[in-house]
Amino acid sequence: MAVPKKRTGHSAQGHRRSNWKATKPETTKCPNCGATQLAHTVCTECGYYKGKAVSIKSPDYVETAAKKPAKKAASKKAEKPVEAKVEEVTEEVKETTKDEVEKEEKTEKEAE
Repeated sequence: MAVPKKRTGHSAQGHRRSNWKATKPETTKCPNCGATQLAHTVCTECGYYKGKAVSIKSPDYVETAAKKPAKKAASKKAEKPVEAKVEEVTEEVKETTKDEVEKEEKTEKEAE
């Protein structure tokens, strides 16, 4: 990193900055209404630029905005597949005790 060996004096600093001057902005007269305006800008009084009505302020203004096509929301690759609704089948599980199991076995033997 560059570090100066000596401090710059006030006089040398002033001489260096002597060319830092503010410039006056270019102004022109509007060809439509004659008002003073900044160069290369829309007239703030009448709304004309280069002989055309480009601002809402002008009485001849017609909105001619070209509509751009809407962008697609997502590409085909990013598109998620539609999930099918799956119906849940619930089977009732009957809890049986040892006594009930023995009774069922007896009834099956008797039925044979």
